[in-house]
Amino acid sequence: MVNSLSPSLQRIVVLGTGGTIAGRAASGGDNIGYTAGQVGVADLLGGIEAPEGLALAAEQVAQLDSKDMEPGVWLQLARRCAFWLAEADVAGVVITHGTDTLEETAFFLQAVLAPDKPVVLTCAMRPASSLSPDGPQNVRDAIAVAATPAAHGVTVVCAGAIHSAFDVQKVHTYRQDAFASGDAGPVGYVEEGAVRRLREWPEPATSSKILETGEGAPMQWPRVEILTSHAGATGAIVDLLLQERATGVAEPVRGLVLAATGNGTVHHALEAAGLRAQDAGVAVLRATRCASGRILPRPDDKLRDAGALTPVKARIALMLELIETAA
Repeated sequence: MVNSLSPSLQRIVVLGTGGTIAGRAASGGDNIGYTAGQVGVADLLGGIEAPEGLALAAEQVAQLDSKDMEPGVWLQLARRCAFWLAEADVAGVVITHGTDTLEETAFFLQAVLAPDKPVVLTCAMRPASSLSPDGPQNVRDAIAVAATPAAHGVTVVCAGAIHSAFDVQKVHTYRQDAFASGDAGPVGYVEEGAVRRLREWPEPATSSKILETGEGAPMQWPRVEILTSHAGATGAIVDLLLQERATGVAEPVRGLVLAATGNGTVHHALEAAGLRAQDAGVAVLRATRCASGRILPRPDDKLRDAGALTPVKARIALMLELIETAA
């Protein structure tokens, strides 16, 4: 834990988890051949000043490439967020994170924390060793959002835009402005340290009690798989998963998310397999694979839909639902 603290100041706590923002390459001109998660969060804050009236504190929670993110790290991160948010002198929390699974972590934290203070995830598309890294400006902008009076909920800040945890998606493989919010658009922008808000901060949509489990108690994460509907899709993988359940494997599938085409449509063979799984006690949810829009339900739908959630976020919502119903 690194602390820059005066007893009279409110704090912004910056939690590090690794990612490209903490990555290093052998050459400053190499923006893709780097190793993620090499620089500590305290070093990432070097040269970044706290807004007036605030102090910065830093804590390293994890140090990984976000493609390798695991639910156990989510839970650890959520608990550290909850700890710091409960401190009266903490105005908000910033999390440095890799871009690959950032939208999943943001959605998970919004679902389990529903915070009345700001939790702001930020990232970089270029490593810390780059000749022109984007991480420092993104961290500055994230701190500005976390310091904004009346800000709350989980947001993502990248390339000057503020995205809601509910809507944010990574939409580009390489560009620095790699995130978008679909039809909803960004919550706002950070302009030279000032926040220009366009719509409301994220509000709670679910009520998860996952953090009420004891700190040392083992968490049983339900296995939920994502399958994509496409031209020529079959139900073969679903049937294999059902066969697994019948053999009594240690971790049987408990949920399926079908990444559906268009307005939640699913290839007839995959849909039939999904219905077989549903009849066998597997929770099945449809989520559109489209980048924008939501599924508008029909009265004759036989499989539930996830509304505006992307497949990866629908998976998290279904995992949390299964945890709640098993409690």
